[in-house]
Amino acid sequence: MITPRTARQCGKADYGWLQARYTFSFGHYFDPELLGYAALRVLNQEVLAPGASFQPRTYPKVDILNVILEGEAEYRDSEGHHIQAQAGEALLLSTQPGLSYSEHNLSKENALTRIQLWLDACPERENPPLQKITLAALPQQLLASPDGSKESLQLRQQVWIHQIKLEEGQQLSLPLHGPRAYLQSIHGTVHALTSAKEKEALTCGDGAFIRDEANITLLADTPLRALLIDLPL
Repeated sequence: MITPRTARQCGKADYGWLQARYTFSFGHYFDPELLGYAALRVLNQEVLAPGASFQPRTYPKVDILNVILEGEAEYRDSEGHHIQAQAGEALLLSTQPGLSYSEHNLSKENALTRIQLWLDACPERENPPLQKITLAALPQQLLASPDGSKESLQLRQQVWIHQIKLEEGQQLSLPLHGPRAYLQSIHGTVHALTSAKEKEALTCGDGAFIRDEANITLLADTPLRALLIDLPL
């Protein structure tokens, strides 16, 4: 089953220095029916103005995945770890209770555009505080996984995150590990097809809940970039 969550339905914010679209409840946007989806707690698409920053703040024990679409950012924690990431890279922060984390747009002229995901972390799992990979120009790339397979970022949760990049008319089928997944279009239009021949069209910024499917087939109507988040638990 596929249930769309269109960009128009999402929560929105415009603070001048920050423009954001929230898939789930976040900040001032609250919907008791949308507090997350399995281990996925946050899926935000955000634009930080030139020179803007998120000042140091603490988080629950979550893995924070940032996919940088445009610009360059720096991330720091209160233990002195720091790393920079730019367009074409993905960064994973393995947050710890009691530590604070900041994010800075390094450019004084250009905006920073990124997608951010928060995933619940298993309490007994510990990973490096900062991880980074380069995004590949492939139809499918495993960005993050529980064991870091295929040179992916290593999560503290049973979740698999794929980047999808398809040309117009190209088709891709992916198996899923369990009964739940979430599909997020970054740009482009796609038809998502299920084994029951259910068909749902998504366009730029749209998402979709996927339930009780062993695999999903994506057919790009235009050049497509998307994330597929496989959430079996």
